Amino acid sequence: MLRFDEIGVLPEPADNAAICSRRLDAGTVIDFDGTPVTLPHTVLEGHRIIVKPVRAGEAITSWQTPFARALRDLQVGDYVCTPPSLAAVSARGVDGLPTEPSASNEPLDPYALDENALNFGRQITSVEQPGTFLGFPREQGPAGTRNHVVLLATSSRSSGFVTELARRFDGAAAGDGVVPVAHTEGGEDGTPNNLHFLLATLAGFALNPNVGAVLIVDTEEDLVSGTAIREFAAAQGYPSLLVPHAYFTRSGGFEADLTAAGQLIEPWLPVVDAQQRVEVPLADLLIALQCGGSDAFSGISANPLAGNVGAEVIRHGGAAVLAETDELIGAEGYVLKNVRDLGTARRFLKLVQEFKDRVGWHGHTAEGNPSGGNMYRGLYNIVLKSIGAARKLPREVRLDHVIEYAEPLPGTGYVFMDSPGNDLESVAGQIASGCNLIFFTTGNGSITNFPFVPTLKFVTTSARYEHLQAEMDVDAGRYLTGTSMETLTAETFDLTVRVASGERSAGERAGHSQVSIWRNWRQSGPREGISITTDGRMSRRLEDLPAEDRDALLPGEPLSGVGPQVVATDRPATPVSLLSVDGRQLPEAVGLILPTSLCSGMIALRLSAQAELEKWAGDAVTRMVALPHTEGCGSSGGASEETFARTMLGYLLHPNTRMALLLEHGCEKTHNDYFRSKLVEAGADPSRFGWASIQADGGLDAVGERVREWFGSFNLPTPVEVDGDIGALTVGLEARGPLSDETAEALALIGSEIVGSGGSVVLSSRGGLLANNAFRQAAFGSAAEVGPTVAHGQRFAVPGWHVMRMPGTDWMETATGFGAGGVQQILAHVAGGTLSAQRFVPVVEFSSDPETVARYGDDLDAVAAGDAAEQARTGLDAIAAVASRRQIPKAVASGNVGFQITRGLLGTSM
Repeated sequence: MLRFDEIGVLPEPADNAAICSRRLDAGTVIDFDGTPVTLPHTVLEGHRIIVKPVRAGEAITSWQTPFARALRDLQVGDYVCTPPSLAAVSARGVDGLPTEPSASNEPLDPYALDENALNFGRQITSVEQPGTFLGFPREQGPAGTRNHVVLLATSSRSSGFVTELARRFDGAAAGDGVVPVAHTEGGEDGTPNNLHFLLATLAGFALNPNVGAVLIVDTEEDLVSGTAIREFAAAQGYPSLLVPHAYFTRSGGFEADLTAAGQLIEPWLPVVDAQQRVEVPLADLLIALQCGGSDAFSGISANPLAGNVGAEVIRHGGAAVLAETDELIGAEGYVLKNVRDLGTARRFLKLVQEFKDRVGWHGHTAEGNPSGGNMYRGLYNIVLKSIGAARKLPREVRLDHVIEYAEPLPGTGYVFMDSPGNDLESVAGQIASGCNLIFFTTGNGSITNFPFVPTLKFVTTSARYEHLQAEMDVDAGRYLTGTSMETLTAETFDLTVRVASGERSAGERAGHSQVSIWRNWRQSGPREGISITTDGRMSRRLEDLPAEDRDALLPGEPLSGVGPQVVATDRPATPVSLLSVDGRQLPEAVGLILPTSLCSGMIALRLSAQAELEKWAGDAVTRMVALPHTEGCGSSGGASEETFARTMLGYLLHPNTRMALLLEHGCEKTHNDYFRSKLVEAGADPSRFGWASIQADGGLDAVGERVREWFGSFNLPTPVEVDGDIGALTVGLEARGPLSDETAEALALIGSEIVGSGGSVVLSSRGGLLANNAFRQAAFGSAAEVGPTVAHGQRFAVPGWHVMRMPGTDWMETATGFGAGGVQQILAHVAGGTLSAQRFVPVVEFSSDPETVARYGDDLDAVAAGDAAEQARTGLDAIAAVASRRQIPKAVASGNVGFQITRGLLGTSM
C-alpha cells in the first residue's frame, strides 16, 4: 500500500482532484488519510484522480479552477478522464483503462471582467543594490547577452540563400558566430494578412540586443523587402540600426550573389570578434517566458520556477515577457488578479478576443490547442493547460504592459505579448520585441532553441531531466521531491546571470536552432458557410459556400483523380537510364528521415547529412534526405491537418522512397503513433518504416544511434542501372514569369510525350501553364479551362495528365504538393528570376527568355531556343539527364534548397 503523498500532488488544498506523480496500475492500493482505496483503473503519470467525492454534474478543480464536470458520481481514487484525453491515451496502447470517460471538459464561457475586483497594486519591490552581468553594450538599446552576425532573409524566397551563405562562414572568428534567419513567410504573390507582424518581426530581429551585425537579404520584386522593413521601422519610430549592417538584393546567379554578399560580411567579422563583454546592469536582461511539450507538472514546478526567476530579474530592473494568447484562454481571471490599471486589463482581454475571432474565421476554437502529447502527459484541455501556463506569472507580480506580436517592449516589468501557442512562432515575436534570453519550460523535454538568443530549458520532473540531461538546463522536478522553491529560485537566478554573461546553454552546446514567424492566415474575416458547433468543431455547409470557394476552402478532400484526355503523339520516347529497385524502374532510391513536426526538423536534417556522409544505409540508397517543416504542433486541425497528413504520407509512400524513418520530437499533435494509424488507414504496413523519438529515446545522441542502427539493419541489394524511357516518370511541369506561345507549346509537347509514353504529368491549378491558352490548346486539343483532378498532395491511381489543386501561389508549397503526389522531377520554365530547389524532388530549371539567360544563366540547367519542337527537345533532354543521374540540378548543387508545407486556406496558428 502506497501513501498518497508518495504518489500524488494536490495543486491547492481546496482542489478535489490530485495529479499522480507516477504511473499507477489498476489494482494499486493507496492510503488516503488512513483509508485504503484500490484504484479501479490504470492512471498514467500526470493524470488526475479524485481525492474528494464528486457528484454527477459537479465541477472537478485544479488551482481552484473548474476544468471538467463529472459524468457520474465519482469516488476517491476514480480516474478523471475526458473523451479527448481517454482517446489520446488509448491511442498509445495503454492497458487497464476505463471503457468510458468519467468527466466532460468544462465549456469555455466568455470571460466577464469584474472591474471592481481588479487589484491595482504596486510592482514587486526592487532590490537595494541592482546586480550586473557581463554583456555587450549597444548604442541603440539594452546590452546583448550574445554577439552574433545575423543573415536575415526578408522572405522565404531568400531562406535558402542565407542558409547557404551562413554555412560558408562556419567556424569563422566572428563573436558568437554567423547565423541565418530563414523562415517560411512572404513568398506568395500578393499581400499576406500577416504583413504587419512579418515586418515588425524582421525589423525587431535586426534591432535585437544580441545582434552585433546584420545583413538583410531580399530578392527583386519582393513585397517584403529591405526597403519595406526600413520604411516600416521609420514609420513606427524604431531606433536606427547602429551596428554594422547592409541591405543586399539578389539580382544575379546564386554563386555570384553569395560571393558579393560574403564580401559585405567579411569586414564585419573582426569588428564583431574584437568586442569584449563588460559589466552591464541586470536591468538590461529581458526574459522571454515560453513553454512547450507541457505536462501536468508544468504548473506545479517549472512554470512557477521560471516565473519566480523572472520576478527576480524584474526586482533588478529588467523585464519578463509572457506570451501564447490561446494558452491563457480559461485563465483570464488569474492573469488579471494583479494588474497595473484598467486599461491594461481591457487591452489584454481585447487581444484575447481578437485571437478567438481570428481562429474562428478558420473554423476553429481554442479547445483544439492541446496536442496529443499534452493530453497524454495529463493536460486534458485548454483550461488545465492555460492555468498551468499562467503560473509563469507569480501571484505577487503585477502585469504592467500588454503589447501586440513583435511590438517593441514599452518598458521593464512584467509584459504580456499577443502570440499563438505555437512555441517557435511565439518566441520569434518575443525576440523581435527585444528579449535577449529565453526561459523555456517543458514537461516532455522540448529541445527548442533560437539562432541568436540563448535558451534555458526548465524540465518539470527529475526523471525526465535525467532522461534528457544533455538537452536540459534546469531540473525543476527537484521541487516535487523536497527542494524548496526558494532554493531552486536562487540557484536558477545564478545560472541565468552566468548564461547571460556567456556560459553556454545546453541548446548552444547542442548547436541546433529553429525559426518560425507567426504564419500567414488566409481568412481575414468571417466566411459564409463556415461556423463553429457547440463542441468546437467546424461545420462546413458546402451549399452555403460561393461556388468559386468550394474547392479552395476544402483542400483536405481528395478529388476524382481522372485527368484530361491524352492527345496522341508519334514522338519516340526519350531514353532514360533508370535503376532497378525492388522490381521497379526508378530514377533514384532515397533514404528518407521524415520529422513529424517542426521541432524535430533540424535534427532530422543533421542526421540525414551524417547518414549520407557515413553511408548508414550502405549502397541501398542513392542519397539521404530530410524534410524539415513548420507543421505538426502549433497549427490547427481540420482540412489543414488532413492536407498535412496526406502530404507526409505522400513522401513516405513516394515511389522513389526506398527506406523511410519517422523522427518525432515526442510532444507534438502528430506524433509517431498518429502516423502509424494513418499508414494503416492508407493500407500500408507500419513495420516497413523506422520509428525514433528524440524525447522517448533519451536525447540527441541516443536518437542518433537509434536512427543509425535502423538504417544499418538491412542488407538490401544495390540498385542496378537499366535502360528505360521517359514514360516511366511522373513529372511536374511549371512556368514562372512571362511565357511565349512557342515555349508554352514546347511544354505541352514535353508533357504529351511523357503521358503518351505511359507516364504522368502534374500541373498546378494556380500555375502559369493552365492560365495559358496556347498551352491548353497544344496539350489538350482545346483552350477550354481545365479544373483540378487531385487535391493538394494527393496521389493518383490512373496515369496521365493531372492538375493538382493548390491553395496558394508560394513556389515551395507548390513543389512540396507535387512531390507528395508522386512527382519524381519538376521541370520549370523561369523568366525574370530563378527558383529554389526542393529537398526531395529534383527541380530542373530552363528558360527561353534572353534577359533571364543573360542575368541568371549560371543557375539554369538548360537554355531553350528555336521553335516549339526544338525547345521541347531541350527540356526533355534536361529531364533525362537528371533522371539518369548524369546531371545534378544547379540549385541543388549550390545549396539553394527548401521544403514547405501549406496550411491551406483554413489552417491557422494555435
